[in-house]
Amino acid sequence: MVELGYALSSEEHTPMDLVRNARTAEEAGFTFALISDHYHPWIDQQGQSPFVWSVIGAIAASTQRLRLGTGVTCPIMRIHPAVIAQAAATSAAMMPGRFFLGIGSGEALNEHITGEHWPSTSVRQDMMSEAIDIIRLLWEGEEVSFWGEFFTVENARLYTLPEETPPILIAASGTGTAALAGEIGDGLITTKANEKLIEEFESSGGKDKPKIGQVKVCWAENEEQALDRVYKYWPTEVVPGPLHSDLPTPAHFEETVKLIHKEDLKESIVLGPDPQCHLEKIQKLVDIGVDQVYIHQIGPDQEGFFNFYRREILPKFRS
Repeated sequence: MVELGYALSSEEHTPMDLVRNARTAEEAGFTFALISDHYHPWIDQQGQSPFVWSVIGAIAASTQRLRLGTGVTCPIMRIHPAVIAQAAATSAAMMPGRFFLGIGSGEALNEHITGEHWPSTSVRQDMMSEAIDIIRLLWEGEEVSFWGEFFTVENARLYTLPEETPPILIAASGTGTAALAGEIGDGLITTKANEKLIEEFESSGGKDKPKIGQVKVCWAENEEQALDRVYKYWPTEVVPGPLHSDLPTPAHFEETVKLIHKEDLKESIVLGPDPQCHLEKIQKLVDIGVDQVYIHQIGPDQEGFFNFYRREILPKFRS
């Protein structure tokens, strides 16, 4: 049976709202959540972008059962992988058996702020792979010195470690990264699940590893209201992948989405209050091999979404 999770959208909600949403998700019956790690929102209208590791600490103290992972963090530029290793180890120690580290190769939107050159996709993948090596070495608890192609670590040792090492899941939107995730990751996270991507992940070593896929929805009283909210808060859904990775500021995304028509958003996002539409979208991911689906409710009405899913969707997955 597929597990249902919840997307904690750091771009749209204040830190304390994220904590409340996590607690409500647990109470509603979602078994896991992923929290986005951004320095900027995609567009100014979203309005938020708190430091994710502070929020994770608060969620750890406010929940009891909910599994939580970063969805996702980038260890290649804005934050050194040795620091990510410490942050994740502390989070896992605070949430025994409930924390996992989701890692991706990042977007210029969040990573370019330190003034370093923004690398190509293939270089970022190599950097991510080396970063994962460093994180796993530090999690062994011994003193580490590491001189790699991209990163240096000198005489570093983590003293606060969890009893159980958290899994590292890798985000992928294309087959190349999916293959890397299957080879070196403990699982897959994708917001762009499709049959070819899942097949590449499984054939590269990920067959028996967890596969987490995302469904974007906007519950509202009617489909028109939902579409208006998506166009206001998440028009970037249909921005092509290379632009997603390379545009450096919310202002650039705002100029880009001026080219998008509201109707363009209908295909990729579940709109409105029809339970069957939500169930069918989830089932599509299950049919291609995704075993954990997390739901991103777009816009401020999280309470309406939780009530709807508690009543109409979650019971279907408990039986």
